[in-house]
Amino acid sequence: MAVSRSATGIQMDVLVLTTYDESPFLCQQLEALEQRGVSTTTLPVPGDVGAGQSRRPWDYLRYVPEVIREARNGYDLVHAHYGLTAPMALAQRRLPVVCSLWGTDLAGPGGPISRACAPLCDEVVVMTEGMADRLPTSATVLPFGIDLEKFQPTDRRRARERVGWAQDERHVLFPYSPERTVKNYPRAREVVATVDNLLEESVTLQVVHGVDHDEVSTYMNAADALLLTSEHEGSPTSVKEAMACNLPVVSLDVGDVRTRLADVDPSVVATTDDELVDGLIEVLARDERSNGRQAVEEVSQTVVVDRLLELYDRTVDDATTAGTARVRSTSD
Repeated sequence: MAVSRSATGIQMDVLVLTTYDESPFLCQQLEALEQRGVSTTTLPVPGDVGAGQSRRPWDYLRYVPEVIREARNGYDLVHAHYGLTAPMALAQRRLPVVCSLWGTDLAGPGGPISRACAPLCDEVVVMTEGMADRLPTSATVLPFGIDLEKFQPTDRRRARERVGWAQDERHVLFPYSPERTVKNYPRAREVVATVDNLLEESVTLQVVHGVDHDEVSTYMNAADALLLTSEHEGSPTSVKEAMACNLPVVSLDVGDVRTRLADVDPSVVATTDDELVDGLIEVLARDERSNGRQAVEEVSQTVVVDRLLELYDRTVDDATTAGTARVRSTSD
């Protein structure tokens, strides 16, 4: 059946599958979709996950009947976020499937599963052109968007007062848990320690994680630079959030960082530890905010949701034409 439209956008019911239903960037996207007339129901993979703890195969196996049962409840499509949820999305045969790959699900151990499932999905969304090139099927490049109202430049001195950071020191932001090995905290610590030894001013690595996402912009405005030392990424949200706050970024060349920072100054994309050190020294010496906000407007939440709604609309229309549209029923 055709998806209805209203003055606020598309009216649609979407079942969202995810391995991490507390992801800030996913939650923000779902909230933005709700504001545009899309009703979303999130069904996370069961089981416990955390630092040093992964879900068991049994957790994914018992997820399959949960998805099949829930898919009977009158949705228009299933949106599988993260490649490991794609097999479960495909196990139900009633609804078209959109699969979003985040980055680690293609570059990490789950890569073979993501690549195998991608051609079976109705639409595939990836964060970067590089990810698209690694798939055996076509994909839409659409990174998660940034809320430009929540993330915007504010006065640095007042931001430091709010977070309790010293005004006479340089602060380098590392907005991740040190236990997330993919973010490579030891490398960030060594880079900042080296820079601290080379500069007269004190340089502190500020590890910020587990705070309310509404407060992250305050920390970004309080910092002098954001440092990204990840082993691999898709389209790192922290970099785009920093850009929205005009916070300079010093990053390894991972994901779409080089593309995002192409016209951003000051900011540095490095390939070695020495380049990270030199780049951080350069950024701190300039002591300027960047022009990142202008560059990040193309991936604002509004722009991204507009494109996602078009993709949803196309997916359901194509499924309807092919005779595979959903049946509004709770039984087979």
